[in-house]
Amino acid sequence: MEGTPLNYDLKLHGMSCAACAAAIERKLQSLSGITHCTVNFAAEQATLQFNPHYIQLSQIIQAIEAIGYKAEPMLLEAPLLDNTDDRQQQAQQTLQRKVLVSAILSSLLVIGALPMMTGWHLPLIPDWLHQPWMQWLLTTPIMVWCGAGFFSRAWKGLQHQTASMDTLVALGTGAAYLYSLVATVWPELWIQQGLQPQVYYEAAAVIITLVLLGRWLEQRARRQTSAAIRQLVGLQPQTARVLRQGQEVEVAIAAVQVGDSVLVRPGDRIPVDGQVLEGYSTVDESMVTGESIPAVRQPGDEVISATINQTGRLMVEATRVGQDTVLAQIIRLVQQAQGSKAPIQRIVDRVTGWFVPTVLAIALLTALVWLGLTHNLTLALVATVSVLIIACPCALGLATPTSIMVGTGLGANHGILIKSATSLELAHKVQTIVLDKTGTLTQGKPVVTDWISLAGTANGNEQKLLRLAGAIEHYSEHPLAAAIVHYAMSQLEISTEDFPTVSDFQAIPGSGVQGWVSDQWVQLGTRRWLTDQGIETTHLYLHQQRLEQAGKTVIWLAVDGQVAAIAGLADALKPSSEAVVHALQKLGLEVVMLTGDNHTTAMAIAGAVGISKVFADVRPDQKAAVVASLQQGKAPHAPPCRVAMVGDGINDAPALAQADVGIAIGTGTDIAIAASDITLISGDLQGLLTTLHLSRATMANIRQNLFFAFLYNTLGIPIAAGVLYPWTGWLLNPILAGAAMALSSISVVTNALRLKRLPLGKGW
Repeated sequence: MEGTPLNYDLKLHGMSCAACAAAIERKLQSLSGITHCTVNFAAEQATLQFNPHYIQLSQIIQAIEAIGYKAEPMLLEAPLLDNTDDRQQQAQQTLQRKVLVSAILSSLLVIGALPMMTGWHLPLIPDWLHQPWMQWLLTTPIMVWCGAGFFSRAWKGLQHQTASMDTLVALGTGAAYLYSLVATVWPELWIQQGLQPQVYYEAAAVIITLVLLGRWLEQRARRQTSAAIRQLVGLQPQTARVLRQGQEVEVAIAAVQVGDSVLVRPGDRIPVDGQVLEGYSTVDESMVTGESIPAVRQPGDEVISATINQTGRLMVEATRVGQDTVLAQIIRLVQQAQGSKAPIQRIVDRVTGWFVPTVLAIALLTALVWLGLTHNLTLALVATVSVLIIACPCALGLATPTSIMVGTGLGANHGILIKSATSLELAHKVQTIVLDKTGTLTQGKPVVTDWISLAGTANGNEQKLLRLAGAIEHYSEHPLAAAIVHYAMSQLEISTEDFPTVSDFQAIPGSGVQGWVSDQWVQLGTRRWLTDQGIETTHLYLHQQRLEQAGKTVIWLAVDGQVAAIAGLADALKPSSEAVVHALQKLGLEVVMLTGDNHTTAMAIAGAVGISKVFADVRPDQKAAVVASLQQGKAPHAPPCRVAMVGDGINDAPALAQADVGIAIGTGTDIAIAASDITLISGDLQGLLTTLHLSRATMANIRQNLFFAFLYNTLGIPIAAGVLYPWTGWLLNPILAGAAMALSSISVVTNALRLKRLPLGKGW
C-alpha cells in the first residue's frame, strides 16, 4: 500500500569512528521520508524506517555513498551473510597487508631516526638510513598507499562539512609529513635562522602504522562481538530429506514447503519447524532454547529447526520454513537488538557530535599558544600533532554498542531473546516483578497431584484401579482426561495399547464419563453426579474438602456402583518456580502474582512459592491497568516503580506491552511474544534470573568502558597539548600518542568481550 512505512537494516562500510556514524545519522535524518534512523558504529549497521512514497531505498544508499561510505541492505538469508562475511574477511586481509608493509618501512625509519631521537652516535646504523631523502622515500609509500584511506575519507568529509577520526589522523600525519618535506627540500630556511632542520617522517609513518594496527586488532575483536549471529546462521542445515511421491529426495532447504513430510535421521539437524508425524526420539534443543536436557519428541510434538535429533528416526510435517522458522526469527531479533541503541548511548552521541570539531579547535589553540610562547615551530608542531592523534572518539563510540552486541548475543546463546538495547538496559532497573500464574509459575496444563484410593476392597487393588481409570478416560476428550491417562501410564509404566478395552462408552457433559471396562462398570466424574446415581460418597468426602481448599479439582472413581478412589488435579508448579521467586526476593525485588484464577487457587499457588502480594480474579482487560497502577504507585502501600511483567498468554499481551519490560515465556503464544521486550525461549522461569544477571553485568561493563573512554580523553588531550611541559620539560611524542589512541579502542572492545565468559545461570 502506497505510503506504508518500511523497515530496513543497512550494512555500512568505511566507518572509522563514532563521528562517522554520527555523520551518517545526521545525513539520513535530513532526508525527506525517513521517519526514524539509528546508526550503530560497532555493529556497522543502520536501522531505518522510511516512507517509500517519498524516498526509495536506492536513494538512501546513494545519499550515504555521497558522503564517502558504502551501504547495502541486510537480509537474513545465509548466502548473503556469507558474502558479507567474505567481504569483511577480504577487507581484513587488505588491512593486514597494509599493516605489514607500513610496519616494515616504519621500523627502518625508526632505526634511522634513533641517533636524532637519542642524541647518541650508533655505529651499527648505516648513515643512509637517517638521511632525510631516504626517510622521505620510505615514508611516501606509507602515506600514499597504506594511509590513503585516511586522506580520501577526510577529504570527502571536508566536502560535506563533517569531521571524523580520519580528519584528525590526516591532519596530524599530513602536517608532520609536509613539515618534514619542506625541511628536506629547503633546509636553508632553518639554517639561515641558526637552527638545525629536523624531520618527523618517522612520526607520520609510525602513527599511520599504529592506527592501522589498532584498527586491524579492533576489527578482529569486534568480529567476536557479532559471533552470535554467525553461529546462529551456521546452525541452519542447507539440505533436507523430503518425501516426494513416496520417494525420499534430498533437496535444498529453500525448496522445502509447508506441509512437506521431512525425514530426520539420528544425528541430523532438524531442517524446519514442524510437528512429529512418526517416530520417537530425544532432541537436543540447547542451541535454541538454552535448555541442556534433551527433550523427548513423539507424534504430535513440536520440533524446532536447527536442533539435533539424537536417538530415533523422525518424520516431521513442515509447519514453518525459511524466514518463518524460530531460528530465523531469533536471528532477526538478535540483529535488531545489536543494531539498536541503549538510552545511555544518547549521552555518548551528544559528546561525539561535537567532539572532533572541539579537538580541532584545541589543536589550533595549542599551535597558537606554543608559537606565541616559544616561537618554536617544531615544538608547536609536535604538540599539535599529538593532540590531533591522541584525541580519537573511537573508544567513546565503541563503549556502549560493543557491550550490547556481546550481551544480546550471549543472551541468544542461552535462550533469551532481547529485542532492543533499551530492554537490556531497563531490565537492571526493574524494582517489581509481576508474574502471571498459568504457564509462567505453573506448567499451564492440569496434572494429577493426589490419588487417594480404597484399594484392597472388593473393587480391586491400586494398579487395577489406575488401569480402569486410564482406560475409560482414554476415550474422553476433556482436558482433565489427558492428565488422568498420563498419570495412569506413568504409574503403571505402560502405553495406551496396554489399557483394557472399553465398550458402551458415554460422556455426560458437566458430569463425567462411564462405560464397561472389560467386565466392570466404571464411572469417573463429579461427586454430585455419582451421588445422583445413588452411589455412597461419604468415605472420601473429607479428602475432597482438603483438596478443594488447596485449589484443586477433584474427580471421583466408582467401580460397579461403589466409590473406589478420588484424584486431585491442579496446574502444577514448574520445578524452578519456588527457587526463582526466592532468588528474586533476595535481589531486593518485590514479586507480585497477577492471575485471572479465583482467589483460593491463586493464594494456594502463591503460598507454595512464597509470594505474599496477589491480584486474583483479574480479567484480561484489567491486567494492564494493574501493571500501570504499580508503575504509578497507586496500588496499596506501593511507591512508583519500574515494573517487569512475565507472562505467556494472549490475555497477558496488554500487560506485557504496558510494563517497563515485558518478558514473554517462549512456550506461550506468538501474540505474547510479539508484545514483549524479552522472550525466554525455553519457558523455564530460571531464564528470568539469567536475564537480570545479564542486564546487570552488561550495564556494569558499559559503565567501565565509558569511564575508561572519558578518562582517556580527559587526561590524554591536556597531556598531548603539553600542560606538563613547564614542570617536567617533557612533551608527548606523537608516536606515543598514536599508540595510546590505538590501545584505547582495543581496551574497550577487549573489556566488552569479557562478558562472553559471564557464568550465566550459575549461583542464582
